[in-house]
Amino acid sequence: VQLQASGGGLVQPGGSLRLSCTYSGFSLDDYSMGWFRQSPGKDREWVSCISSADGTTDYAEFVKGRFTIFRDNAKNTVYLQMNSLKFEDTGVYYCYANPGGAPYWGQGTLVTVSS
Repeated sequence: VQLQASGGGLVQPGGSLRLSCTYSGFSLDDYSMGWFRQSPGKDREWVSCISSADGTTDYAEFVKGRFTIFRDNAKNTVYLQMNSLKFEDTGVYYCYANPGGAPYWGQGTLVTVSS
């Protein structure tokens, strides 16, 4: 199993970024996937996930209405569309794949929201 996250960068408050997590070694039919983030001085926190079974999505309260997770099975990629970004969204974003036991992690991509 391999996960490769990308798409981070520097963005102004109110701006948008799209993160990508390209995976290999498993089928999205079997693994749910999602994103965590770690902001400076904080513990890693869960952001969003998409289920393996039917593509049901879920979001942490602090990103609801701003972030959207979706997948492209043909490209073996899960995306996190982030809109209306805030200073507090700054952090390293990690994608994960959950087979039902211990998750697999990507390497993280840095998002910096700054004016």
